[in-house]
Amino acid sequence: MKVSIITVCYNSEKTIEDTLKSVQSQCYSGIEYIVIDGGSKDSTNEIISKYKDIVSVHISEQDNGLYDAMNKGIALATGDIVGVLNSDDIFVDESVVQNLVNSIGDNSGIYADVGFYSEHDFSDKKRHYSSKGFVKSKFSRGMMPAHPSFYVRKECYEKAGLYRTDFKIASDFDMVLRIFSLPNTSFAYLEKEIVKMRLGGVSTSGFMSNYVLNKEILDSCQSNGIKASWFSILSKYPSKMLGYIFK
Repeated sequence: MKVSIITVCYNSEKTIEDTLKSVQSQCYSGIEYIVIDGGSKDSTNEIISKYKDIVSVHISEQDNGLYDAMNKGIALATGDIVGVLNSDDIFVDESVVQNLVNSIGDNSGIYADVGFYSEHDFSDKKRHYSSKGFVKSKFSRGMMPAHPSFYVRKECYEKAGLYRTDFKIASDFDMVLRIFSLPNTSFAYLEKEIVKMRLGGVSTSGFMSNYVLNKEILDSCQSNGIKASWFSILSKYPSKMLGYIFK
């Protein structure tokens, strides 16, 4: 089974090499690694060029933002299953992709847990994001399986369509919701942290970002026929706090 991993980046010279090394370390051999750069002005592309042995496709050109770049990557992907590894994140260990392949079975996709770590230290864990117990009804509360842990069969993306480029932050939520809404699909949960994420991303950077995120989530729910309100979406925060306690 071929696994397509997509990394989208722009001016990521401080973090991209950790991500590249993380993919390079994987013990699973059937990886197609696609890196979509938005025309970086720093040394990002020079760093990527050092890893030609693992990068199957490397494009550097101006795009219309993160989700436009993700759409490019998915269009190029030829793997049986497809996932996204952000340019400031890493896999927990070298067996992550192998574990995903071993565990997906006949399901349409698989998801797991992720951890949030200090921007400067992957040994300093700040929060655990558990996808355990997720059911579709939780979308109405603005909850979803951790997107960086979400690997699905290519045909799911083909049926669900593109990431919404009019969303600034919540297009990943919208995509996961649409994939879960596809008929005749099923999803497995791997009870394991598989990705380490750096804090400081756009969805975790202050009040205004959280307002935009939640507004887009509400718009996505309404567009996809999910009954939701500001009250239901904000009700997710007490459970999110548990991730800081039980990390």
